[in-house]
Order: sequence, then C-alpha cells, then structure tokens
Amino acid sequence: MDVAQVIELGRESLMIAVMVATPLLGTALAVGLLIGIIQAATSIQEMTLSFIPKLAVMVLALVLFGGWQISIMVDFFQRIFDRIPQLFL
Repeated sequence: MDVAQVIELGRESLMIAVMVATPLLGTALAVGLLIGIIQAATSIQEMTLSFIPKLAVMVLALVLFGGWQISIMVDFFQRIFDRIPQLFL
C-alpha cells in the first residue's frame, strides 16, 4: 500500500465519519440553540432543562437516520475488505 492509497483511505474515512455524525450532531445543535433562546427569553437558567429534549430528539434522529447510517458504514467496510487482497500484490 503506497502513500496515495493511505491518504485516500484516510480522506474517505473522514468523509464517512462526517456523513454519519451530521444528522445527530445537527439535531442536537438545533434543539440546543432553540432551548437556549427560550431560556434566554424566559430567564430560566437551569442547565439540566436542555438535556431531556436533546436526548429525545437525538433518539428520534437515530431512529430516522439509523438505517441510512448503518448502510453507509457497511458499504464503506465492504469496500475496505475488498481492498485487502490488493495490498499483497
């Protein structure tokens, strides 16, 4: 395996990680921002108030996007395992 293949594999790995993490992180960010705005408007500064809605929305996002995330990861790992025989040529 030469340097170009290693760099390509690393780049592809980072892109897959970003694609898989984006739905969960995006929903957590949106809900956190919304709750932060509500807390600022109502002067309620309870730190634990945002935990339950974030958790609920992240579970919902995982239910909605989980199948897609798993299929992306399975395809990526199949491509990696398909490359193994080429390493020894």
